[in-house]
Amino acid sequence: MYGRFRFSLLIVFAINVFLASTVTGARLKDIASIKGIRTNQLFGYGLVIGLNGSGDKGGTNFTIQGLVNMLEKMGVHVSAQDVKVSNVAAVMVSATLPPFARIGKKIDVIISSIGDAKSLQGGTLLLTPLKGVDGKIYALAQGPLSVGGFSAGGAAGGGVTKNHPTVGRIIGGATVEREIPLSLRNKRELIIILNNPDFITAARATNAINSCFGKGLAKPIDSGTLKITIPQSFQDKVVTLIAKLEDLEVIPDSVAKVIVNEKTGTVVIGE
Repeated sequence: MYGRFRFSLLIVFAINVFLASTVTGARLKDIASIKGIRTNQLFGYGLVIGLNGSGDKGGTNFTIQGLVNMLEKMGVHVSAQDVKVSNVAAVMVSATLPPFARIGKKIDVIISSIGDAKSLQGGTLLLTPLKGVDGKIYALAQGPLSVGGFSAGGAAGGGVTKNHPTVGRIIGGATVEREIPLSLRNKRELIIILNNPDFITAARATNAINSCFGKGLAKPIDSGTLKITIPQSFQDKVVTLIAKLEDLEVIPDSVAKVIVNEKTGTVVIGE
């Protein structure tokens, strides 16, 4: 009886300490983003060559067809029946195009096998166009792969595989060839989108912005969106305004959690 009473007092004390503690705020850039300033996904179909017998098998027709088409473009005429693809693998290449990426910028690419290749270790990606959802080419990828896994087998049929040898990466393996139109000039307003929509967080963010820049600058549209009117003094300094906005401290609302382990008598309190 006395033990249960002590345990209850411990819980009440812990909750009071938690409620009385100072809540740490977060930068606005960590809990929200600006509409229009976003990444875009690119993808493309390519071939990895130079594999030591760990490529696609002879029955992978799309690998054979892709290799034949590539050789035809280079003026080499071959028959699909004469092509062996054990040193070649068909892959999908994906990349993330960051906002404001200019022509010539290098971006990382991820290469994933789509055939029955055993490993991409030691392979080289041939020139691969990377397209957006609009079908336009935004980058070109090429280069030797770095694979984080391996696969090894013995004569008796046993083997060991670590991580994913059929997925590789090329750091800075793609070059941006087309820019996505995005300009901050002549903007009259900014739209802030909260990562986790919440009316309390939206109200707090609005108050923080208006306290810093002046009343009426920011207005909440809904639980996840704020509209900011760019003041005249920042018309030619939108980048400076965004930097100041992103650095503002906002206390996001969150649900308090108290986890009690009756077996060990442990109380965990957090948000």
